[in-house]
Amino acid sequence: MGNREDLLAGARKAIMERGVAKTTARDIAAAAGVSLAAIGYHFGSKDRLITEALAEALGTGIGDAMEALIRQTAGRPLPEAFATMVDGLPGVFAENREAMLASLENMLRVTRSAEPQTFMADNLPNAYRDIAQSLIETHPRLSAEQADAVAALYFSLTQGLSVLWMMSGGQAVPGGADLVAAMTALSTD
Repeated sequence: MGNREDLLAGARKAIMERGVAKTTARDIAAAAGVSLAAIGYHFGSKDRLITEALAEALGTGIGDAMEALIRQTAGRPLPEAFATMVDGLPGVFAENREAMLASLENMLRVTRSAEPQTFMADNLPNAYRDIAQSLIETHPRLSAEQADAVAALYFSLTQGLSVLWMMSGGQAVPGGADLVAAMTALSTD
């Protein structure tokens, strides 16, 4: 690995051990085995490094698990596929609890800093695109525009459900069938 990759890994390690608020640039550099100056050189700031490290960790952990859930629904009617994906999310959240906790902690910091906000805004379309690609491959009757819309829905709901899951200790997350019933009601009025 190069210094950039070492810093991303070091940031994730330090954050998981100390939390976002207590992690210093020195903690990250020490965990990465690089100089403190490498943070500025590769990321511009500690805030940007932390944002990228957490986005990568959650993109891998939750993103890969979401893709697997979507792929398990190949050939099923879309409402059933959606409900199955939603019902699988609590297990994904449980497997990624610590990273999600760090991400929630980071969310407040990101909203107060332009550089991490720009990174997130620039990278959200990539997350949508990855989900849309999985949807097109598993549900080939979807048009590209429909896959993009469903991907944005999946991503947005996953974000909201993850917050509800964390706040309620995993208890108050609506099920897939309930959400399908709500969408059906909305589409028939």
